[in-house]
Amino acid sequence: MGVPSFYRWLIERYPLILDDVIEEEPLEVGDVKIPVDTSKPNPNGEYDNLYLDMNGIIHPCFHPEDKPSPTTFTEVFQCMFDYIDSLFVMIRPRKLLFMAIDGVAPRAKMNQQRSRRFRAAKDAEEAAAEEERLRQEFESEGRKLPPKVDSQTFDSNVITPGTEFMSTLSFALRYYIHVRLNSDPGWKNIKVILSDSNAPGEGEHKIMSYIRLSKNHPGYNPNTRHCLYGLDADLIMLALATHEVHFSILREVVSQNDGKDKDKCFMCGQQGHRAANCEGRIKRKAEEMFDNTEADVVRKKPYQVVNIWILREYLEKDMQTPFSKSQKNLDRIIDDFIFICFFVGNDFLPHMPTLEIREGAIELLMSVYKKEFGSTESYLTDSSKLNLRNVEHFIQAVGMYEENIFQKRAQVHKKHLERFRHDKAEAGRKIRFRKSASLDSSPPRKFLRVSLDDNVGVANVETESSNKAEELDNREELKFKLKKLLRDKSDVFSSGNGEEDQVRLGVSGWRERYYTEKLAAKSVEEMEQTRRDLVLKYTEGLCWIMHYYYHGVCSWNWFYPYHYAPFASDLKGLDKLDIKFELGSPFKPFNQLLAVLPSASAHALPECYRTLMTDPESPIADFYPRDFETDLNGKRYVWQAVTKLPFIEEKCLLDAVTLVEHSLTNEEIRRNSMLFDMLFVVDSYPLAELIRSLNSRTNKLSNEERAMITEKIDPGLSDGMNGYLVSCGEDSQPPCFSSPIEGMEDVLPNHVICAIYKLPDDVRGSVITHQLPELIIPEKIIQLVDLKGGGRLWHEDGDGRRAPGRNIKIKRYNPEGSISGNRLGKAAHRLVLETINAQSDNMVITMGPALCPSNSVFQNQRGSEKVPSFDGNGLTWITPLISEKDKIPRKTRERIKYRKWSHDEIPSVMRKKKGPQIQTINGQPNNTNIISGPALITPQKSQNTTEKEKSPQGQNTSEKKNNKKWPSKNKKVPQAQIPWKKKIDYNQFVKQRRREKHELEVEAAKKRKEEKKAKRVRTLARYSRQQSRK
Repeated sequence: MGVPSFYRWLIERYPLILDDVIEEEPLEVGDVKIPVDTSKPNPNGEYDNLYLDMNGIIHPCFHPEDKPSPTTFTEVFQCMFDYIDSLFVMIRPRKLLFMAIDGVAPRAKMNQQRSRRFRAAKDAEEAAAEEERLRQEFESEGRKLPPKVDSQTFDSNVITPGTEFMSTLSFALRYYIHVRLNSDPGWKNIKVILSDSNAPGEGEHKIMSYIRLSKNHPGYNPNTRHCLYGLDADLIMLALATHEVHFSILREVVSQNDGKDKDKCFMCGQQGHRAANCEGRIKRKAEEMFDNTEADVVRKKPYQVVNIWILREYLEKDMQTPFSKSQKNLDRIIDDFIFICFFVGNDFLPHMPTLEIREGAIELLMSVYKKEFGSTESYLTDSSKLNLRNVEHFIQAVGMYEENIFQKRAQVHKKHLERFRHDKAEAGRKIRFRKSASLDSSPPRKFLRVSLDDNVGVANVETESSNKAEELDNREELKFKLKKLLRDKSDVFSSGNGEEDQVRLGVSGWRERYYTEKLAAKSVEEMEQTRRDLVLKYTEGLCWIMHYYYHGVCSWNWFYPYHYAPFASDLKGLDKLDIKFELGSPFKPFNQLLAVLPSASAHALPECYRTLMTDPESPIADFYPRDFETDLNGKRYVWQAVTKLPFIEEKCLLDAVTLVEHSLTNEEIRRNSMLFDMLFVVDSYPLAELIRSLNSRTNKLSNEERAMITEKIDPGLSDGMNGYLVSCGEDSQPPCFSSPIEGMEDVLPNHVICAIYKLPDDVRGSVITHQLPELIIPEKIIQLVDLKGGGRLWHEDGDGRRAPGRNIKIKRYNPEGSISGNRLGKAAHRLVLETINAQSDNMVITMGPALCPSNSVFQNQRGSEKVPSFDGNGLTWITPLISEKDKIPRKTRERIKYRKWSHDEIPSVMRKKKGPQIQTINGQPNNTNIISGPALITPQKSQNTTEKEKSPQGQNTSEKKNNKKWPSKNKKVPQAQIPWKKKIDYNQFVKQRRREKHELEVEAAKKRKEEKKAKRVRTLARYSRQQSRK
């Protein structure tokens, strides 16, 4: 699943899930390499099963990034064999090796495959045109270039089921398995399953089907240690979905930039300088500076394993509210985490415009989940089924943040554009100055070559004079210019070809503009109809994906029929939707090639099929446009654009195929067939006797009759494996296995036997069951202090303002006759008022913060003298949380604390009191409703104050005395009458300080400008002196 940045986000948030892998190197004795003995103990810990997502191996070997691309299929196969060897040495499985190649994908995946392959063909065509133009420029300048080399690997679209390359790859892998099982001691006691491209389904999902179906059968060991290798981000999600504890993901190390990209130049793409300091020089790699033989050395990437059981611990703590009373089920929490991650990216639905991982989307989703469901026993999912009512509640809560997210995104985009333009202008000025300074002064260009002296160890620099060296340098310069040109064209900031986004998310009216511009809905009625259908199809997609992860394919024919996704806030009324699927059947390999390949890759199909793609009179010619529209959709780079291709009409496609299908040869018919997985073991393995017995019983039957006879695998003979075997006839153990690859030797004698392997029955609907009692759970290592996050969300403003309060209108299902909503609020308000009026207002107690109930609905009312609070048994009376003392400003209290004042000058509430003061009523101590604890008791005057204690005007004498030095808020008192205040206008003081600061900044700017001007004058003078001396 393509989830950009998900893996980087995961390892940054949960760093303890990673372990470095120890890689043993083969021993070299002279020119001979002695391979690592994989039968010895593994320094990385022991593993039982190793699963290889082979497409994660095929692509790096087909078009590698760290060395020249291979030119023949044989070179690709040899590179793959070395790749598998290195992975096997690191993991050393003791029971099973499972190799899975992508077969025909479900129709829901074909939309993305079609988009990628059309984009790849268009990019290759543009790159070829630009390269030809640069070649002509070089030749016109008299600069020689090496001739182009013909290559079998010019089109990566052949890595699709049904092509001749994939068919040859299947035979090459069978040959490799026979070689290793016959010769490597570490392979002797393991089983090998090969699921090639003729077995339908994506590679990683074929692996998960094997694990999911195996664990529901007797004989399965819950402590089996699994390791899965692959490059897709969804492998982690799939591993979590198995609920297998002892699971690890093997992959290359993802380097942490730690801010290094900040110093990356957008002009040359190299690090260490900004565009303003770019000199346009090619930084050649170390191996390219030495002999050509050194350039063939591949820099090995380090590997790491992701430990799923530690990730489970992280999620157990990170997805729940800390110290919550309710204990949630860990497996269901993990299912919910997998589901909410579908909203930030998947291979089957277009990207939702609301959420981006780089903008903290997963943190937002987790925050909303914990707020809405973290302290309850409600969940979003139940295995593969969605609770659509809870899903709607959740996604509506996320939708409340849309406005803030879009506004923040627009601000960030504007800042990036301004910075880019500034850097580009600075770079242009520096380049012009450098060119003017180098006129008539630069020496003739010399080509230098560095050669390594093996004996002395010093570099010898000599002038390159040979034509071959000059051609190599010209080729490197051409590659550099081509790469920079293509990079600039793909960057809208650099090329300036991008059109302004008409939707302008975050600006008022963005929702209406989105449906008008993207989905061609003109009227309000059309917008609403489109929204409803969009929500239906998108919700179907969410249900389809969830079923795909936990049960397998629920419909081979379903797909999402739009190029755009709805907003989060549009997903309403989900529980009323009627969602059903029909299973259908997968496409044949050639039909999938017609559905996903552009006409430029028609060579990958049989001759009779090519005309359907290239002939203008073909009934499906409109499926293959030479040019098509792309929509940047507010993005910066072309590769992020939405490819707006016409969707394939299945019936029209199948009708067209029936016209040419009869012309296929026998070999092409085999390539176009659905085949099963193959199982390989050495003939001394206990399971080999079962295979020989099956062959002897079916050797006289036809292929159709033989395919109907199956033999159930005994888990006791196969280290816990379940499933069925079918005989493959005379080909099960040939005495000599011929090499399908030129230059490689045949396997003679052959001790490997094979059979067709079928997965075990789906005895429990392939639902992941609870953990078995024999499971040994690793010791927990994650504590709350290991969790990261908890700060502001990305969309929150810099001044700390959070998103607006939620106002989600969710339909509540209340008992008949009950009240809810506004009626409930009004009734509660009326009840509280009636209760307050009925209570006596004689009893008042001042409480400290430690005793204030946390559920008080009035605890924030600062001005009330007496407030009610519910303690569970009834209504009690307390004073506000803020005492009279706290009403005095903090600075005032500090001045009173550190300066000497007379007793009368200090306000009464600030005077020290000896001992606790008990409130009295009518001169008698009031012990009623006194709450124990560290309460702050302050004296309160009763209402029956005698007339002697009052002044003639009715004012209390103590308050009148205090008011001599403590001005009231309503009466304006000159500053001079307040002894602790200076005679200064604070506003005038602030303005004066700002004015002074501004003057200092202006003076500093002038000074910098003068220094820069003087420096420029000195530079020009120095340059003039140099010219005069010459």
